[in-house]
Amino acid sequence: MFKRETKNFINIDPLQTGGILTKEARETLMEWGDGYSICDFCQGRLDEIKTPPIYNFVHNDLPKFLGCDVARVTNGAREGKFIVMHSLALKTVKDAYVILDGNAHYSSYVAAERANLKVVEVPKTDYPDFRINVDTYAETIEETKKKGEVILSLLTYPDGNYGNLPNAKAIAKVCHEYDIPLLLNCAYAIGRMPVKMDKIDADFIVGSGHKSMAASGPIGVLGMKEDYAELVLRKSDKYKNKEVELLGCTARGATIMTLIASFPHVKKRVKDWDREVEKARWFAKKMEELEIVQLGDKPHNHDLMFFHAENLYEISRRVKGGRFFLYRELKAKKIHGIKPGLTRYFKLSTYMVPKEDLKYVLETFKEIIAKYLKGIKS
Repeated sequence: MFKRETKNFINIDPLQTGGILTKEARETLMEWGDGYSICDFCQGRLDEIKTPPIYNFVHNDLPKFLGCDVARVTNGAREGKFIVMHSLALKTVKDAYVILDGNAHYSSYVAAERANLKVVEVPKTDYPDFRINVDTYAETIEETKKKGEVILSLLTYPDGNYGNLPNAKAIAKVCHEYDIPLLLNCAYAIGRMPVKMDKIDADFIVGSGHKSMAASGPIGVLGMKEDYAELVLRKSDKYKNKEVELLGCTARGATIMTLIASFPHVKKRVKDWDREVEKARWFAKKMEELEIVQLGDKPHNHDLMFFHAENLYEISRRVKGGRFFLYRELKAKKIHGIKPGLTRYFKLSTYMVPKEDLKYVLETFKEIIAKYLKGIKS
């Protein structure tokens, strides 16, 4: 059997810290891991299965948690984005546009391209902040409307590079002033921090179960205002109970069952978000004492952080093994999460990582820098 060699490491990988399974989810994974196990209970539509309690989760618990009118489970946040874009594109003319923030994930671009939409990007500010500003959003919409119809605006909240949290409520207001719906990509928000679609006044919201809701993946969530449900969740002409954009059904097995199993824990942990932010800020401050600079919002408001380490980069230029030295050193200390080959710029997450473990990570960085700088100077 092929085993994960990093299984018992300290994990600071932003893709994984929010997706680590709860005890209940691990037990559920073993129970429901056989193929399409959930389909034994299906009468034709996944979200209508009442035992196990998928119906109650999708139609009651999830909309309340997301702050939306209608919700569905998808095969990932990217699928949710495509579902929305493709549905809205059905009503449009030839040159239809979607506005994406300059920190958008690549899957947002691909989803728009797959839906045959043209993409215009809202510029971000320069190094070191990389912010998305409200005024720039308005300017971009204004200029794009001169070219053609803008059918959707998307805001990444937070983005997956810097962990920046733009002023989503103000951006939603701008979009609605131009009669453009707003989609929030909350792959790194839903399940980690409090976020409600209705409080922001967005029209759609997507999240990631495997990134941020302690579920095995791939799985995502999609929420929307009631006004859009008839279009987005339209039924097949031939198979009357099948929703076309979801291709009938989505997460058919262990993915949805682990999502449901972890949900009580997830609802509780978002209430501790202020402590997670405080811990992230503390960690960033300690890293900067090592001359490893945190980029993006300051003070930072999310566990995902992006660092600029010129000292580690200089070491990588001079030592044997070059840019892979940092990965090897961290691996030797049983620390996982920074990709192989990255030294100058890298991101990490402190989410749900005990502070004692983070102290160990900081001490490891300190030891690595001292070890190699001493070697270089000698």
